[in-house]
Amino acid sequence: MTTPPPPSPRLGRRAFLLGAAAPLALPTRPGQRADDADDMAAAGRLAGLAFDEAQRRQAKSQLQELRDGYAAVRQTKIPFALPPCAAFDPLPPGASRPQWTPKATLSIPLDAALPASDADLAFAPLLDLASLLRQRKVTSVQLTQLTLDRLQRFDPQLLCVVTLLREEALARAKALDAELAAGNDRGPLHGIPYGAKDLFAWPGAPTTFGGAPWRDHVWDATATPLQKLHDAGAVLVAKLALGALAMGDLWHGGRTRNPYDPEKGSSGSSAGSASAVAAGLVPFALGTETLGSIVSPCRQCGVAGLRPTFGAVSRHGAMPLSWTMDKVGPIARSAVDAALVFDAIRGADGRDPAARDVFFRAELDVDLKHVRVGVVEQKGFPSRAEDKAFLAWLEGAAHSVRKVTLPDAPYGGMLAMLHAEAAAAFDEATRNGLLDQLPGQGPNDWPNQFRSARTIPAVEYLQASRARTQLCADMQRALDGLDVVVAPTHGGSTLVATNLTGHPAYVLPVGRSERDGGRPTMLQLVGSLYGETTLLAVAAAWQRVTDHHRARPALTR
Repeated sequence: MTTPPPPSPRLGRRAFLLGAAAPLALPTRPGQRADDADDMAAAGRLAGLAFDEAQRRQAKSQLQELRDGYAAVRQTKIPFALPPCAAFDPLPPGASRPQWTPKATLSIPLDAALPASDADLAFAPLLDLASLLRQRKVTSVQLTQLTLDRLQRFDPQLLCVVTLLREEALARAKALDAELAAGNDRGPLHGIPYGAKDLFAWPGAPTTFGGAPWRDHVWDATATPLQKLHDAGAVLVAKLALGALAMGDLWHGGRTRNPYDPEKGSSGSSAGSASAVAAGLVPFALGTETLGSIVSPCRQCGVAGLRPTFGAVSRHGAMPLSWTMDKVGPIARSAVDAALVFDAIRGADGRDPAARDVFFRAELDVDLKHVRVGVVEQKGFPSRAEDKAFLAWLEGAAHSVRKVTLPDAPYGGMLAMLHAEAAAAFDEATRNGLLDQLPGQGPNDWPNQFRSARTIPAVEYLQASRARTQLCADMQRALDGLDVVVAPTHGGSTLVATNLTGHPAYVLPVGRSERDGGRPTMLQLVGSLYGETTLLAVAAAWQRVTDHHRARPALTR
């Protein structure tokens, strides 16, 4: 299924990534005649090259051919969802790919007690909800109504909801109750409500990308992760806020808030997903990450989240920002909850060329005595008492714990790939002036970054890509013999490095902040490629002996 272009006379995505990025036709001042020789000289200066006058004259006809080619590609009607013809693979050359494992058929305990209050029910773990549904102590309609009511009640303070899908969700919940009563059990997510970041396409619902120009945009597609959750019996109740075009927490409806301190934003760009889960408004939500969009809001809102291995989850029907870096993952209050959701959404779909069938065991049946742990070498880490306590626990529970140094690499230079791909994805929004309607207009906001990215030469993009391939190999060597790496959630190079290499990460609550209303403080666990089973098993073992992940903001208790 293809999609209509976002609103504007000709708004659609241009996938001619490399040519679109070449800076060979720089704009001239009003009244100034374009000069190919000047353009060639400017392009050379940006690339650190000097072309003499004869070389610049000689290039004139070739520059015109390139411009004609760019114009021809722009006239081609390319569907918004169509990716480039190349796909990133996080496995370095020669590395073996883990084999696919079937979805788990988990045994759901039937002994969960009905919580004493609606608030307790709202914060209940997924397996408890699954147990209550099968014992007929609660229905999907009741859970869905509770979730819708809490979203409506607390959204004015948190601004985490873009679209509430009340009628559709209640009808779906009623049908799922009937299925369960008839013995048709879809699995542990059957009848459980959830929310999704508003960059996923869902039939009949607006998909706004958080930006005012797309406020009424209805994307005629179904995002694969949402379809897989639908098939697993989950109930989509709301499209949740994201910063405009997946940056920050400021969207066309305002700034999404941190439920532990509503005077502060929730960070971004999976801002609404993190805020809603932390506040107990939904049992879980889907987010996406390109460069911190799950890790950052989870840290800010004190809630756990999983960024899977690149390609472990299809991105079909999700707004593209970087085809080689975008990842889809669950934000959920525990590692067990994250495992259930990840198991439902993982795997190839034949639509996203980067998506792979991957290894995973949702039972998380890993003996920590065999788990080898690394601790990132970073100045000042660990320093907090809770970080040291977690590492002390690991030293007693795991096979081994040792220091690890991440590769020294030109991380910032490799991010030219992200900027070029994002500028290509929103090429026509730039050309049609729609970016002027976005709330952020500073030097680090998308409008300026999209414009600046037009100066990235195709050759430099490819050189960054080659350096990234080298980084993947270097990271494989650096992490050889390790199953999990412990790192801070910010500072240092871990976040950038592991997003470039596609490694999975889990944001783990390890303590509480007395200054921020008891908000959990977080660490980042990085797993090996396709190592989500061990990654989540370590987190689940920690959560069995601690209760930081069960924290509740005073606002929504």
